[in-house]
Amino acid sequence: MLELSTRQLEIVDLVRKRAPITGEQIAEALGVTRPSIRSDLGLLAMLGYIDAKPKVGYFPAAASGDAGAAGQNAVLQMRVKEVMGVPVVLRETATVGDAVVSLFLENVGSLIVVDAAGSLSGIVSRKDLLKVAVGNSHADAVILGMVMTRYPNIVTAAPEDTILDAMRKMIQHEVDGLPVVQAHPHGGAPAAEVVGRITKTTILKLIYEAAVSREIP
Repeated sequence: MLELSTRQLEIVDLVRKRAPITGEQIAEALGVTRPSIRSDLGLLAMLGYIDAKPKVGYFPAAASGDAGAAGQNAVLQMRVKEVMGVPVVLRETATVGDAVVSLFLENVGSLIVVDAAGSLSGIVSRKDLLKVAVGNSHADAVILGMVMTRYPNIVTAAPEDTILDAMRKMIQHEVDGLPVVQAHPHGGAPAAEVVGRITKTTILKLIYEAAVSREIP
């Protein structure tokens, strides 16, 4: 079973005693900053220890921690390679126009950009494309290598990471998905070979299915 850290236990205790309580109030009570506990709050909410309502704050979840812990913990300890999806990739020489078409056809929020050997070069998001497109009549012809966020300034997951590892990275870095990469030789140097992708939607679906399965008699 997943063990909570001391700070996470303190957060749960604060929420139980002082609900509804805001993230700022929790941070003040712990003597830390709000950003420093963002990942803890996200994880506790995902695990079912606390709940949150916009403009209200945090409060104890209707089903307290242990009620759903077994199924959730089983999901969180699964390996990324067991659930990762097929990566949606484009070459760095593709254009913004190509990327827009791919985003709509594949119904994804971002695209993984690779070089000729399949190594991770960067990530391009809807926001990246929007920024280059506004006021630029020639945006369609701009190559992705000029607008993408370049590797290694990208958060990634490894096939052997747990779902919990991946979820923690997404929460800490405020991203909706991660390229899954593994090292491979490339020109005599290690490079990040793209082998999959994992998203918040995938993780939420797994946790939801685990919760639903417990309700079936």
